[in-house]
Amino acid sequence: MARKEVAQRTMAFYFERPAGFLFQAGQFIDLMLLDPPETDSEGNIRAFTIASAPTEERLMVVTRLRDTAFKRVLTGMPLHTMVNIEGPFGKLTLPESAARPLVFLAGGIGITPFRSMLVEAATCNFPHRLVLFYSNRRPEDALFLDELQSLQQKIPGYTFVGTMTQLEHSDYSWTGETGLLDHAMLTRHLQGIESPLYYIVGPPGMVKSFQAILRNAGIRQADIRTEEFAGY
Repeated sequence: MARKEVAQRTMAFYFERPAGFLFQAGQFIDLMLLDPPETDSEGNIRAFTIASAPTEERLMVVTRLRDTAFKRVLTGMPLHTMVNIEGPFGKLTLPESAARPLVFLAGGIGITPFRSMLVEAATCNFPHRLVLFYSNRRPEDALFLDELQSLQQKIPGYTFVGTMTQLEHSDYSWTGETGLLDHAMLTRHLQGIESPLYYIVGPPGMVKSFQAILRNAGIRQADIRTEEFAGY
């Protein structure tokens, strides 16, 4: 195991990939701590999206650092410590057909399945037209920000659109969009893109907000895929 801070108060954990472990970009695992030195009422198991791509050697998961027994143990345990992994689970994956463009709407930690999908797209030359809208309070809160922007050089049909909602509280410079992701912002960047499928991942409140924007724009529920990340 290895670990690295990937945004403010956010840590990536890298685990050796079990032999024969296969998954699709966008899926998740259940990670169990074995005989942890402390526990609490939330237990010793957490679901984590696999943020690494299927083509990468190690399994990467990412979490915000909250003061819980699970996260204290995960952050402080020796790097050789064994954990139990079950899965993969989940159906928030890329469609087989590239006939329709894909629009990803991510908030904060919700970027993890899209990072997996985009790295996979860059490695395997996926033909999909991809647009990622990534909303954060500040650049220092945004996971994989530089990588997500630079992937535009590796994926011909990919566009990155980042927006910061509290840039006035940031120590970083930012030249992208600011303010809440709304219908006007979507319209500006999706001009000329016909009949996309929409994927929404993030905290529950943000997912509901993005869904409302799409419904008000006349997007059919059948064209929207969602996954809520609570408790991160």
